Amino acid sequence: MVERRRRSVRTALVGEALRVALAGRERTDRADGPDRAGLDIVDLGGGTGGFAVPLAAEGHRVTVVDPSPDALASLERRARDEGVSELVRGVQGDAAELPGLAGESSADAVLCHGVLEVVDDPVQALQAMASVLRKGGVLSLLVAQRNAVVLARALAGHLAEARVALQDPDGRWGPTDPMPRRFDEAGITRQLADAGFMVHTVHGVRTFADLVPSAFVDSEPGAADSLAELERAASQHPAFRALATQLHILATR
Repeated sequence: MVERRRRSVRTALVGEALRVALAGRERTDRADGPDRAGLDIVDLGGGTGGFAVPLAAEGHRVTVVDPSPDALASLERRARDEGVSELVRGVQGDAAELPGLAGESSADAVLCHGVLEVVDDPVQALQAMASVLRKGGVLSLLVAQRNAVVLARALAGHLAEARVALQDPDGRWGPTDPMPRRFDEAGITRQLADAGFMVHTVHGVRTFADLVPSAFVDSEPGAADSLAELERAASQHPAFRALATQLHILATR
């Protein structure tokens, strides 16, 4: 229950920012008339459709590119259950294959949530996403942040690992760290600029959610809602954003 609440805090904040960006994209493209259909969206690593299916329910056409056939099967069931099968397409593949699978200049928006940390080549992946986007298209990027794991390892008493994570180029705390890489804000915004993106907003996600004791969130009446409100208030504050577990970046090509 607590973990679901923590996930809901993350998805709510990311979803809110994403919908604002997509609404802006729709207004820009309304030259074709007020009845223009929804956007063409590519969700790289979208798995079972946590974002894709709700976006399809809003009228957008979503292509989910994911390497897992099991995840894509779950996506198909989820889309069918929600009555949006005709708007959701699952394609097996990864970031390196994205232009060939989705088509160059085919998307109004690309979602890349929790993927850049695990791809073989982040630079190549960003370039692939840029090639898929139409001019002015929106990139929604969610990445793990280095600072958060340094703080988390230190608070857990693993001081040597915290120091390693602070100094390691990939933000890893040791050879058994399950995360291949993490980013800091300056580094990821620089990589985005190199790939031809213009960054518009950066939000911190899960600034407090991973630090507040689970027992408190689970047992204290109203604690989950208060936590969500605090996360929302702190998400754009630079000092707290630097401590967030994840960074959500909205950029355009």
